[in-house]
Amino acid sequence: MIEDHLIAFIGEALAKVAADLGAPAPLPEVELTTPPQKDFGDFSTNIALVLASRVEPAAREVARALVEALPTDPAVERVEIAGPGFINLFVTDDWLYDALRDALRLGARYGWSTQGGRSAQVEHVSANPTGPLHIGHARNAVIGDVLANVLEAAGWTVQREYYFNDAGRQMELFGSSVEARYLQLLGRRAEVPEEGYHGSYLIDVAQDVRREFGDALADLPPEERHARLLHEGARHVLDGIKTTLVRFGVRFDRFFYEKELHESGEIAEAVQRLRDNGYAYDAESAVWFRSTAFGDDKDRPLIKSNGAPTYFGADCAYLIDKFGRGFDRLIYVWGADHHGDVARVKGAAQALGLDREAVEIVLYQFVSLLRGGKAVKMSKRAGQFVTLDELIDEVGTDAIRFTLLSRSNDSPMDFDIEIVSEQSMENPVYYVQYGHARIASILRQAGERGVGLLPVDEVDLRMLSAEAELDLLRLLASLSKQITGAAEHRAPHRLAYYAQDLAAAFHRFYTECRVLTDDEPLTQARLSLCAAVKQTIANTLALLGVSAPESMERESG
Repeated sequence: MIEDHLIAFIGEALAKVAADLGAPAPLPEVELTTPPQKDFGDFSTNIALVLASRVEPAAREVARALVEALPTDPAVERVEIAGPGFINLFVTDDWLYDALRDALRLGARYGWSTQGGRSAQVEHVSANPTGPLHIGHARNAVIGDVLANVLEAAGWTVQREYYFNDAGRQMELFGSSVEARYLQLLGRRAEVPEEGYHGSYLIDVAQDVRREFGDALADLPPEERHARLLHEGARHVLDGIKTTLVRFGVRFDRFFYEKELHESGEIAEAVQRLRDNGYAYDAESAVWFRSTAFGDDKDRPLIKSNGAPTYFGADCAYLIDKFGRGFDRLIYVWGADHHGDVARVKGAAQALGLDREAVEIVLYQFVSLLRGGKAVKMSKRAGQFVTLDELIDEVGTDAIRFTLLSRSNDSPMDFDIEIVSEQSMENPVYYVQYGHARIASILRQAGERGVGLLPVDEVDLRMLSAEAELDLLRLLASLSKQITGAAEHRAPHRLAYYAQDLAAAFHRFYTECRVLTDDEPLTQARLSLCAAVKQTIANTLALLGVSAPESMERESG
């Protein structure tokens, strides 16, 4: 990657002048940015300004010393000092042609990092097994899934995990709701608890249980019947959630069940560990965590007065379990309503003697579901909501995933079913996919005319010199940087932005540069560019979990 080459290039000069400038060790790291205007070069660095804060000479003098110490490099055309001491680098176009060659040689692995060694667990979705998934869960799912993808592409080893909260009060209410619906199907008198789940999907769950067991569960002793129907109902919901996630293109390496923490005694062990470390105490017949010691507004219960663990008590045990598996980073994907939980979970890690900085919480804002500009009611408990399966049936997985990534995690968003369903160039996912399909069409047309794509080493890529061609090449060449940035900032939406920028650059190139010409060398160069861009779009869409179609209705337009 050209950035790595240039960082080493500047680093060599930095090492030469450090002693003369009186720079203390360790020396600052060289960082590159892309200037806002082409006139300022291909890359820029503020290393002189950073170094000047540690030495006596002013930043421009430091910059001048660095530039004079730069070695000769065939990739660097010229170097300029700008403003208070920025160093702007103008490089030859050869690196762009190298990137094109890499895209064709590496194929589906183009843009992926070869550096590894770090590991992360990404825990996401983790919806309670009390009903089907909906659009809110979908945003969580796609953020976590794509974040895991980009981390892998950036060289991380990643485990994807779903944590089922299959214990606690909400599950008890769910079990009572299933029990009531089951008994009603058998003609017996039963009422769904007022705080229970009243959605029609509970009738479907009860019908599934009845088909499997008939009326055999109805006459069990009340406690046993409740436990069995809770278990069977949760199992059916869990199976449905797993099936929906597969449809949505989200895979998991492991499903973890909260009940395992209860049954194994790990919650009691975690509470004792907090006691031993001075962060758990008894009050009001309950056991409390001193979360105020870590910035929380009040202490939180670990064990209720009835002796049952709280969700947070289980979370503490889950932290120990996760750390015991040796991950460098534990990444949770949570809705913005969990903002208040961040301090106590990171604090719990510290209180347990674990590395709080290894715990990362990725928060996302909520989605408002609309149809034609009008809000669609969402209430799982009342049964008034559009399930993710229904949304997939109507809109499609590609459109849902891309749309949910079209805003940064911290931005709330409106998801209008009618707008997302449109097949027009104003629809971002259609726009990007159409770019891929249009290139496939160009390559097919070339083949039909008897113009085969030559091996890239036999193509004179220097024929690509028009502004639209070079702009497209620059974007193509930045895929690895885009992946690294999305991974480092835990910002998967950046790849959706990149895909749109790349498609826009291609559409501009297609408008300004005829691909199939009477000039054979130029035609081959442009066909190679098209093929490389097609691969880059496909790789980006693959990381987003979106398909890259070979044909679409408008491809001949």
